[in-house]
Order: sequence, then structure tokens, then C-alpha cells
Amino acid sequence: MTRIGIISDTHGYLDEQVFTFFKEVDVIWHAGDIGTAEVTDRLRAFKPLIAVYGNIDGQELRADYPEVQLFKVEGCKVLLTHIAGAPGKYNARVNAIIQKEKPDILVCGHSHIVKVMKDPRFGFLHVNPGAAGVHGFHKVKTIIRFEIDNGKPQKMELIELGARGSLAEPEKTADNK
Repeated sequence: MTRIGIISDTHGYLDEQVFTFFKEVDVIWHAGDIGTAEVTDRLRAFKPLIAVYGNIDGQELRADYPEVQLFKVEGCKVLLTHIAGAPGKYNARVNAIIQKEKPDILVCGHSHIVKVMKDPRFGFLHVNPGAAGVHGFHKVKTIIRFEIDNGKPQKMELIELGARGSLAEPEKTADNK
């Protein structure tokens, strides 16, 4: 059994509650829009990290993390990327990867909208943990925790970290870091 924490769209902000809720996980998956290397440095110091860069991430993060990660956990093939689209509306890049790789789980971010559902066409589990940062239109910061045991995802939990709130400093992006 492998316990997984999924986070996305931190945009340079890492809620301290993540360390409490991910205390028992074996690995963290970050689905992009990391924002700053400080976020990944802190996550990597805490637990093993698999991450991809997102559209707001600058060259430093793009040098450290790819656009797409394909890997296996407990026999499940996982496709991790930031911008994928949604079931029935995947972008051309992701659709080609899905057709070729046939993942069991697709994890993405970008929309800031939580979505966990079985894709009706391809049959894999589509997971978007929403957004854990304070920038964007979402009202509540969210992360996901679950297990994969003998090739089966189970015990999936949506965790709310509280209201999005705001920061006094501007969002750090590739243009203004």
C-alpha cells in the first residue's frame, strides 16, 4: 500500500496544514503552478516529491520539473501534468499521451476546481485536487489524500485547508519573481 498526497496550484504559498495532513503519506504529487522553488524545497525536505511545472512557473522550476510525469505506483500507471482539460475535453497534447500510454490515473491542476471522477470514455480515474494557494478564484484551499493498494485507488479524501484569503505581497510568476 502507498499513501499519496496530491496538491496543486500553490502559486508560491504553502499552507502549514499541508504538513499535518500529509504527515502519514509516503509521497506527495504536485500538479503544477508551484510558484517558487521554496515550495518544492520544503515539500522535498518533508516527503518524496513527484512534481510537474505549470503555466506560471519560471525557468528555475521548469529546469527541475518536467511538463509531464508518467510513473507506476502499486501497478497503477499515473499520468501527472498541469493542464489536461477535463473528461471529454482533454487538450490535444494530453489526449495523445492518454491514447499512447493508457494511464490508470490522470492527475492535473490548473482549473482550481476539484474534480474526482472516472473518465467515461477511457475508464481511468481523473483527479484534480483544486488549488492549495491563495491566488485565484477558488474560495477554499484544497488538497487530496488517498491510498493505492494492490493496484486500486481507495480511501480518497478531499481536505479543505480553509478560506483562500489573500496575501499582502503580489503573486510570484515567471515575469515578476
